[in-house]
Order: sequence, then C-alpha cells, then structure tokens
Amino acid sequence: MKKYTYSAKSSDNKGKWCVVDANGAVLGRLASEVASRLRGKHSPLFTPHADTGDWVIVLNAEKIVLTGNKWQQKTYYSHSGFVGGLKEIKADKLLEKSPEDIIRFAVKGMLPKNRLGEKLLKKLKVYGGSEHPHSAQQPEVLEIQ
Repeated sequence: MKKYTYSAKSSDNKGKWCVVDANGAVLGRLASEVASRLRGKHSPLFTPHADTGDWVIVLNAEKIVLTGNKWQQKTYYSHSGFVGGLKEIKADKLLEKSPEDIIRFAVKGMLPKNRLGEKLLKKLKVYGGSEHPHSAQQPEVLEIQ
C-alpha cells in the first residue's frame, strides 16, 4: 500500500468567488483574512507552492478603518528608480486619492514575495463603492469580524 501526501496542483482548484464588505472593517484584520483566502489556507487542498485559493472582491474600500493615529502617521513609499525619486504619501491622502490602493498594499504585504504572490494578487479585485462588475461569477458573501 502506497502512503504519500497529496500535493495539489493549480488545476485542481475550482476557484470560488467571494465578496467582502470593508465598511467599518479594520485594515489589518481584513487584509489578513483576504490574504488567507487568496492563498487557499481555508481549503483542505492547500499546497504552499500552488494556487489553491479563491477570487476575492472587496467593496467599500473608502470606508476602511485604521486604529489609533495611523491616518496621520502611516506613510506609504514608492520609488521611481531614479536618484531622488522617493515619493511618500500619508494614509489619509492616499484614501482621498485612491482608496483601493490601501487595501491592495496591505494584502500584498501578506502574500509570498515571488511569482506565486504576483499571481495571487491578480485574483484580488478592490472597489471603492458598493458596486462591482462580477455578478456573472455568482460570488458568495464572506463575513469578516
């Protein structure tokens, strides 16, 4: 009798769609749950080197909550690659400019830093409002505490 550990392939994944409402949700708690769903850690098929996760749609990104004084203190950095090309923006200004990026940056930091992480990040869809164009996929509602 052969005994071996089953290793799932990306083709074994059916890829369900989930909708998460970010209205009043704390950023870190929401991002960790979304990152876990994207990786597939909720599934018994979870394999660290394969894409076994779900597609996640996050709505109401402009209504996310940061605790403490993080709206004024948290800084996001980007660099153009040229000398003196460092740009920084505070969380409250980024919320006005692009509220989707706050959630995208938080989830990206919780995913693997390799090709798999880049592939998983493409399965995250973030929208500032309460409408999304993915109703044809029949997403199920996911509750985040």
